[in-house]
Amino acid sequence: MTRIFFKTFGCRTNIVDMQIIKTNIKDYTTTYDEKDADIVVVNSCTVTNGADSDVRAYINKLNKLPNKPNIVYTGCGSLSQGKRFLLENKIDKLFTPNHKEKIDQILKNLQQCYDTQDFVHIDDTIIEDYQDKTKAFIKIQEGCDFSCGYCIIPQVRGHSRSYEPSFILKQIKTLVDRGFGEFVLTGTNIGSYGKKGRYTLPSLLKDIHNIKGVCRVRFGSVEPSQITDEFKEILDEPWIAKQLHIALQHTSETMLKIMNRRNNFKTDIKLLEFLSEKGFAIGTDFIVGHPGETEAIWQEAVTNFKLLPLTHIHCFRYSPRKGTKSALLKTDIDGNIAKERLNYIKEIVAQNNHNFRLLKQPLKVLIEQEKEGIYIGFDQFYNKLKIKSSIDICKKWITIKDYEVKTDYNLGSAFI
Repeated sequence: MTRIFFKTFGCRTNIVDMQIIKTNIKDYTTTYDEKDADIVVVNSCTVTNGADSDVRAYINKLNKLPNKPNIVYTGCGSLSQGKRFLLENKIDKLFTPNHKEKIDQILKNLQQCYDTQDFVHIDDTIIEDYQDKTKAFIKIQEGCDFSCGYCIIPQVRGHSRSYEPSFILKQIKTLVDRGFGEFVLTGTNIGSYGKKGRYTLPSLLKDIHNIKGVCRVRFGSVEPSQITDEFKEILDEPWIAKQLHIALQHTSETMLKIMNRRNNFKTDIKLLEFLSEKGFAIGTDFIVGHPGETEAIWQEAVTNFKLLPLTHIHCFRYSPRKGTKSALLKTDIDGNIAKERLNYIKEIVAQNNHNFRLLKQPLKVLIEQEKEGIYIGFDQFYNKLKIKSSIDICKKWITIKDYEVKTDYNLGSAFI
């Protein structure tokens, strides 16, 4: 049979999308080495210039293989980058994400391009397994209604629309039956789930908890304004992971306005202090080097940033995305200065994380992988644990009270 290899770039939503593609493959056999593949499906990310560069570099590598495979391109870059790749003869086929459930038909047809995007589309594929994962990713919504000045994603994913609760619960029940106990809710903007109806994200969470076999639920990124009083009421539940990722993007009031963000620092700090008092580890996204980030604004941001109880961060340098409001602004921040700012922010959070782990709380960990006798997993605070064991503890839940706090992970006592 024709051999096919799958390559995914980007976020957890793309992981789900690729699993939907795999689920709908019927007449091909999967290979785990692109060098042996007849076809490679590339699920792209286009959130930054760096993401585009990574995808392009990978496609260039595929085109240089001795047995060059047919390259099928999809994902968030399909609208912004796909046509250019076709014109450059870098890829053989292109399809936008709403066509992914028709993957068998797309591969068999001679047509090169399937780029009619449908921004109301919702997939109806039930994923039955994540073969190489210990936790399952559950997409609960698609698209985003925010209009942040720097972001291209609403243009490639469309407006927010939610999956039906019955579909999500059926998906989780299916994966529970396959042995999964930890679930990560994902989407383009999961905090907007159910925004047009009475059934909200907290309502969904309560119904998920009623499914026997669900041990822990994590979330993707949530906007500060989406942590409602109803949301706060469920945060004490033991099955909720004790780590939240709150998308701040910046801590200067002036910069937030330039970015066309909906949050502001005065309410952000109150929210994060509330979550910290409840024992949560807290992550965020942060952009440095956005147009308008003067030295004075940067100093304001740093002063505010140091007040926040952040333990995790996804920090990146601004890159202009064609078609966004920010791309029309003058880029006036030197790249080296932006890099220094990025590293400084990361250092602050790394120290915060280390101090948080020094509290030495009991850790509940799902072991995900083993490397040369060292087992690795993530605890309820989304910190890495490494542990030596003479018995196989992969995919097992363990509780650790005795461990050593290292620079960027915890080292548990040996299992014998």
